[in-house]
Amino acid sequence: MSTVHTRAALPRGLLVARAWSELGDSVAPLSNAAGRPLARTVKLILDPLVLRPVLNPCFAAGTVDIEHVDALRDRITQAGPVLAATAAWFVVLKKERRRAGITDGNPQDLYFQRSFELASEHGHPQPDASRRAAAVLAEIHGQDGPTMARLREFVTDPGTVGELAELLETAWMGPSIRPSAASVRPGEFLATCSTRPDRGLFKALVADLAGTRGAVELDRSGAALACGLTDHDRPVRPVIGLIASTKTLPKPFDRSIVERLAGPVTKYRDVLPDVGTLVRREIARSAGPWQLSDESGRVVMVLGGEASVPLAGGPADGAAARLRLRWEREAYVQRVLRMPSAVPDRVRADVHDVRAAYLRRLWVRLHGREVRRDTVVADEVWDLLDGVLRSVILDQRDRLRSDLERQALGALS
Repeated sequence: MSTVHTRAALPRGLLVARAWSELGDSVAPLSNAAGRPLARTVKLILDPLVLRPVLNPCFAAGTVDIEHVDALRDRITQAGPVLAATAAWFVVLKKERRRAGITDGNPQDLYFQRSFELASEHGHPQPDASRRAAAVLAEIHGQDGPTMARLREFVTDPGTVGELAELLETAWMGPSIRPSAASVRPGEFLATCSTRPDRGLFKALVADLAGTRGAVELDRSGAALACGLTDHDRPVRPVIGLIASTKTLPKPFDRSIVERLAGPVTKYRDVLPDVGTLVRREIARSAGPWQLSDESGRVVMVLGGEASVPLAGGPADGAAARLRLRWEREAYVQRVLRMPSAVPDRVRADVHDVRAAYLRRLWVRLHGREVRRDTVVADEVWDLLDGVLRSVILDQRDRLRSDLERQALGALS
């Protein structure tokens, strides 16, 4: 009888927490009540700036092989001085933020990596720390363009509330566009777009309203739901809204106007128009095919919809075949397909619903480009289609790692 040897490994989260605890109170501003690093500390500081799993794949999984345990601990403890300085700079930035009356954005998202930069360059805060912090805040918050605070003020202004409600109602009462029969097939462009994108063919798809035509089916019962774009049987008219949490946004078609703009305002405010223009454009966009306003983006949604069908199996060629190859060579995907009962329920759901996750992420990418007035051209289509799948895979890997870490910690306790 043969013996199966398994490599000894420990939960990565447990190892990180133990190494972190050795740093003591100096990193308390970056820690939770239990003394562990905050989730954002891991995501924004430890992973990208200290452990760097892309360059050190031995630290990338949910468990760490026993021979790499000391290396992981050493990475964190050796970074102790700069992490302590990072925590101190974060406190200074928050204090300066309060003094300046700034309320826009999450301080951890905005300042964690900037605190690490300040710590790496200047060490612990010195007497001139307030001046340096004010300069950093001015750089972050002093950009031109809209902010979430201005957005909320605009949509609640008594002088605009009625106008916005009327604009929304009128936009959604408009006649549906019924394009004529197709003269160009999306599959023709997908056949070669990953290697030789045909610019003329892509322009023909746009001129032929292939994207608008492909959106017609979304009004049918369950179609948009199956695409992962809504939790309703059919898309419903959005509300204007008031608040938005980018961590808990609804499906794209279920978001309020304010929620649709939260991501772009947070990420791209320096290239966006004034708040009034931004809101009025979004109201019009919400009533368009695919709830997008640019036909090139609508065409890409159709291309993505067709290219992502084979992710669940079936024949594929061209761009669709390359996407499926990337998907199927993922170890966790292979494990779900071979041994579905051996993985957490959420991982199985991620794998089986990958097309919905893919189309949802593709819509978010295209919507962000539209808000920035960045039109898609033929040469960018494959990078966009492929990049969306890579992003979905990374998200699923992170969720899988978190699930396995929680399971391992539960077993140990």
